Amino acid sequence: MTEPATGVMDAVLDPSETGERSEPAWGAVVSLALGVFGLVTAEFLPASLLTPLAQDLGITEGAAGQAVTATAVIGAIAAPTMAIVTKRLDRRLVMWALTVLLVLSNLVAAFASSLPVLLIARIMLGISLGGFWSMSAAMAMRLVPMRLMPRAMSIILTGVSVATVCAAPVGAYVGDIWGWRTAFMIAALVGALALLVQVATIPKLPPAGTAGFRTLLEVMKRPMIGVALLVVLLVASGHFAGFTYVRPFLEKVPALDIETISLVLLAYGIGGFFGNFAGGFIAERSLKAAVSLAPLLIAFSALLLLVVGGSPVVAAIAVASWGFAFGAVPVGLQTWLVRAAPDQAESAGGLMVMTFQVAIALGAVFGGLLVDNTGVATAFAYCAAATLLAALAAFFLGPKPIDDPKA
Repeated sequence: MTEPATGVMDAVLDPSETGERSEPAWGAVVSLALGVFGLVTAEFLPASLLTPLAQDLGITEGAAGQAVTATAVIGAIAAPTMAIVTKRLDRRLVMWALTVLLVLSNLVAAFASSLPVLLIARIMLGISLGGFWSMSAAMAMRLVPMRLMPRAMSIILTGVSVATVCAAPVGAYVGDIWGWRTAFMIAALVGALALLVQVATIPKLPPAGTAGFRTLLEVMKRPMIGVALLVVLLVASGHFAGFTYVRPFLEKVPALDIETISLVLLAYGIGGFFGNFAGGFIAERSLKAAVSLAPLLIAFSALLLLVVGGSPVVAAIAVASWGFAFGAVPVGLQTWLVRAAPDQAESAGGLMVMTFQVAIALGAVFGGLLVDNTGVATAFAYCAAATLLAALAAFFLGPKPIDDPKA
């Protein structure tokens, strides 16, 4: 960042100007973690309930899968525009409204009688998901002192880690025992619990800054924001190009059975859980290390699978370390974006979410083309190359220490 941007940060971090808290509001931070858990759980449910859901609604599994696509597309649109649409509203009211929308989306899905109704439910979820993600880092910045920002983001993102490990298997189990509609009802109850905690803990947060489409363009032009978004694009596209096809790789190369593959993927999820906390721990001490080491470890894990992935033990270790590294990624990146644009944190968060969603789509499509035409190995090779470039960009062009006059 330039000298003027540092001056902006000093102003934004002045408690007399913005009410930055000398004492962290951890209860409110935990309430955001519960909201994230509810959102990610709802996002993952269709994948674990696809077969019974499709049969009950009388549609193909491919058509039912568009419920996931609808959420992602709407989320990518909602993320950068939420701050603009709600720029005059207290941020806690916006967060409550987004969580109410989460609850309603699950209820509509639970009572859906056709594909159009299900898609309406998932569009509602996409709005909630995109808005929540775009605003969570900006809210965290106002709930805790800046020095505790990585820890706050780590707590919030714990909701992602827990949902990643639990949502799919629990959803599949509940769907098998009580039916897929019950799974969505339980997801609605989780959202309602998050809403109650948010109402009880989130303080008044008047809108800060001026959000608009011109603001989005201005934020994008900041050099450090551009570098951060490039790193997001490389990491996310590389990860999803490679990891989307990790199951066929484990089936063909180390030739693992389904039970072992399930355990390896569980290790990936558990690795992500601990990686999230590790990312927060490292980011508090060195943000540059946090945003460069995580993609470097993903690159190393992908290369390990390429070179010696025929060994079941090595493949399992590589997948678990991949999960650990990817779990650490969001904490550092979101802290970086907020620190690079503290005066427009919501716009920066929206840009990150939009870039991440675009990267997911690009990575999955490009990875699929590579797998279909040249094999799984090339998808992993692209993943390794993209994440290595991200690590180098973050290390050489990434964030400076917060007290560095050139930061």
